[in-house]
Amino acid sequence: MKSVPALAAAMFVFAIAAPAFAQDAAETEPTPAVTVSGSATIASDYRFRGVSQSNNEMVVQGGVTVTHESGLYGGVWGSNLAGWGTFGGANMELDLIVGYKHPLGDNGAIDIGLTWYFYPGGADKTDFAEPYVKLSGTAGPVSLLAGVAYAPKQEALGKWYNTGADAAAGVYNNPGAKDDNLYLWGDAAAGIKGTPFTLKAHLGHSDGNPGLGPNATSVAPTGSYWDWSLGIDATWRNLTLNVSYVGTDISDRDAAYLQPSFSNGQDGTGSIAKGTGLVSLTAAF
Repeated sequence: MKSVPALAAAMFVFAIAAPAFAQDAAETEPTPAVTVSGSATIASDYRFRGVSQSNNEMVVQGGVTVTHESGLYGGVWGSNLAGWGTFGGANMELDLIVGYKHPLGDNGAIDIGLTWYFYPGGADKTDFAEPYVKLSGTAGPVSLLAGVAYAPKQEALGKWYNTGADAAAGVYNNPGAKDDNLYLWGDAAAGIKGTPFTLKAHLGHSDGNPGLGPNATSVAPTGSYWDWSLGIDATWRNLTLNVSYVGTDISDRDAAYLQPSFSNGQDGTGSIAKGTGLVSLTAAF
């Protein structure tokens, strides 16, 4: 099986060339019942809900989605990982996604689906399922999205370790524990008229177990916290360059009981939730 970085790199090269072929096809063929879309990204860090999954290091990511004209869709997305994000030894994350999107009025839509977070090479108990509902629409020149994702009780979300010290010592406090997780978020985007630039903003809130799961990680590291980002896209053809700032309200004091897991290199130094600037380049096809 090819690694995610190698696969995404190949997708990136294909995505840059794809528009020329797609344009020729569009001129001669009607809209098909099934469409395939995707993207490949190179980014300076992988932040999942504000927390680095790659030790604040560069990542290569890619995904493909197959959509039926009925609104049903399925897809896969992957990224390389490091440190906190490896979930028991895996160096990659694969998200398997299925859902249904239905239009609401002229400019809105509801999207209902499920994401299965899969970590090849890690223990099976680190994988988990998370259903979601998203509402999208426009208000003048602004595109808006509100979402809720609720993961029911699963071992991957349980509080197996009370503290990072217990995890470092390999002492399970609550082996087999299960817990749930709720994530609420909102996104906004506004294009700057006459330019290739789009301003973007995100705000999210996580509510889950204030401890560490079976492999000394957690989807909601401190139990309840906010994450946010502000950024700008610059688009040319099928390429998008994004520059943004990502942050959380997780302080060093809040995260102290998670150490050494919750740090660069999992050595107890350098928070992986501090605000940081991010740069990414995405090729879509």
